[in-house]
Amino acid sequence: MDKFELEKRTKQFAIRIIKFAATLPYGKVGDVVRYQLVKAGTSVGANYREGNRAESRNDFIHKIGIVEKEASESQYWLEICEEMKWGDAEQRRWLLTEAGELLAIFTSSGRTAKAARA
Repeated sequence: MDKFELEKRTKQFAIRIIKFAATLPYGKVGDVVRYQLVKAGTSVGANYREGNRAESRNDFIHKIGIVEKEASESQYWLEICEEMKWGDAEQRRWLLTEAGELLAIFTSSGRTAKAARA
């Protein structure tokens, strides 16, 4: 998968996160989870796109580190939704799987970039 395909994949992840979040319950708790999930889930693609336009290898490594953290945080909020049984179960499972796969991809990418720097 090249960087443009991965940019497209992370954008689709963000769109599906937004659609899923719109189905979460409203109220103080639901609003907090929705906000955090949308913030983290949309940051994955935004920061990856920014990383692809990095000014240096160190800048790229830094941005990929942010992407990794945001993917992990997305996974966390989706796990909360899973345990609360919030949102459509099929969409939730897809998003959890995708968050895990994106986390693995970006963790590996960061390690590769760091190894190439040395």
